[in-house]
Amino acid sequence: MKNVTVSQSCGKWYISIQTESEVSTPVHPSASMVGLDAGVAKLATLSDGTVFEPVNSFQKNQKKLARLQRQLSRKVKFSNNWQKQKRKIQRLHSCIANIRRDYLHKVTTTVSKNHAMIVIEDLKVSNMSKSAAGTVSLPGRNVRAKSGLNRSILDQGWYEMRRPA
Repeated sequence: MKNVTVSQSCGKWYISIQTESEVSTPVHPSASMVGLDAGVAKLATLSDGTVFEPVNSFQKNQKKLARLQRQLSRKVKFSNNWQKQKRKIQRLHSCIANIRRDYLHKVTTTVSKNHAMIVIEDLKVSNMSKSAAGTVSLPGRNVRAKSGLNRSILDQGWYEMRRPA
């Protein structure tokens, strides 16, 4: 055992144990190569034609989150009820993130088990999700549409899809 870390997130406690062990060099059973295109309407499209639909966890819980945040805004700041409401919002955010992470993990596992090499496009998500508000002298156009697109882009979790690779 090398390291032990105890952490708390959204009212739940976690323990991480780090160990060291020797592992033989893995050999992939498949020799195929595939390209992966990330998108908003389709989470991922592979060059062999396989399509993975998005789970849109944030979009599905957006109304519930808005309702909880409205309720929070009506509470006295830092009161016990305000803190309870804040915890409800944190739990919902955590649930949304867990749904997204679980689905992306299943998608990446499926792709990596079936293909030896995966090529993913290098998307600049921060540039793609910039605001369309513009400046005072040059106001942006279609700001609400762009903000909805930004939400959809960030809901997909494209970086999480790249990370395990």
